[in-house]
Amino acid sequence: MPEFADSSHLTDLVSALVEAARKAGADASDAVAVRGRSTAVTVRLGKVEGTEASEGDDISLRVFVGKRVASVSGNATSDPTALAERAVAMARVSPEDPFQGLADRERLVRAPRDLDLLDDTEVSADALREAALAMEETALAVKGVTNSGGSSAAAGLGGLVLATSEGFLGQYAGSRFSRSVSVVAGEGTKMERDYDYSSQPHFADLEDAETIGRSAAERAVRRLGARKAKTGPVTVVFDPRVARGFAGHIAAAINGASVARKTSFLRDMMGKQVASTAITVTDDPLKVRGQASRPFDGEGVEGAPLTMIDKGVLAHWFLSTSAARELGLETNGRGGRSGTSVNPGSTNLAIEPGEATPEELMRDLKTGFYVTEVFGHGVNMVTGDYSRGASGFWIENGELSYPVSEVTIAGNLKDMFRNATPASDIDRNFATAAPTLVVEGMTLAGD
Repeated sequence: MPEFADSSHLTDLVSALVEAARKAGADASDAVAVRGRSTAVTVRLGKVEGTEASEGDDISLRVFVGKRVASVSGNATSDPTALAERAVAMARVSPEDPFQGLADRERLVRAPRDLDLLDDTEVSADALREAALAMEETALAVKGVTNSGGSSAAAGLGGLVLATSEGFLGQYAGSRFSRSVSVVAGEGTKMERDYDYSSQPHFADLEDAETIGRSAAERAVRRLGARKAKTGPVTVVFDPRVARGFAGHIAAAINGASVARKTSFLRDMMGKQVASTAITVTDDPLKVRGQASRPFDGEGVEGAPLTMIDKGVLAHWFLSTSAARELGLETNGRGGRSGTSVNPGSTNLAIEPGEATPEELMRDLKTGFYVTEVFGHGVNMVTGDYSRGASGFWIENGELSYPVSEVTIAGNLKDMFRNATPASDIDRNFATAAPTLVVEGMTLAGD
């Protein structure tokens, strides 16, 4: 662990890359080094199926020659001069992009915050194996479970070092621990599968193995005896696990890059009502021990906590420097580094909870569909059209009555956002968090 925390050689390398770019003729540049180390163990039916370990340092250099930009990548042994010369040569023959460039100097964070993202707990491969076996053993002991889809446990560390020709030099590191298990209940054509998992930056916050295993098993058994429901209009209740995906659709719709490309159905809706007054969406990159926290973004800008949608009214886009310039705005520190490129996106996103419990929201439903899983890719972010396969439980007189599978739910995200009501049961232990959501006015295709 101490040797991983020491990133001095990477600090020297990214600084050398920026200097080499200047000497090669770049007007501006930034360089980033991304570190990673992980160990994972997978078991199935009491036997180890795989043990994986990886470690590496990757670097990338982005250079600007006038309004032209190019990027190259390499590793910790790459020659800075050779990389810089290649990048500048590429930039000189690239088409101009008037919106590309580094973040303005005054926007660069001077004293990055400590967000408590790094846990120095060492978890051995043996300990990972024992946790994976314990999850599976607990799950298989639940009556009705007949097979295992596998169980895994992993531990990893990651870090980022960024230098820019504007004088910024910063770094941060984080840890990640995870456990997951998948099991099958029933036999033959009546089999049902489900899973559960836990992922945390700090080992002490991780859900214990037995709890995860028992939860996965109970979820699978509850699905036994599933049948179709009748085609028609329906009020859909999204389980928090599925509601997090719903929150992800909101994040995609208010991504500044998509808005600039005119590929979002909310592209003309800034300052307007885009969701019900019950819906407030926040994003906080500075959350202590947050799943997606960071003291600065991929351009060296500190992103402040924002209310993206306030009581249904759209207040902000997710913006990097280039996306902001294209829209005539300023970055809000949401530029995520992905390889050689910078793209805007959410950090710790949450649909804020309402006041009523899920049971209270369902109490007045004569019929409805409680969705625990969706699948397929039937979401069009240009038009908002939504159509996905789904499974879950039919609601009768406010209570879950029987499991449902092999149906499709459909609507349009514009209407779904406006017809959504959040419950009070949010779990913020996810990068994208959401409570149970009740969405009226959808269509179910089944029998």
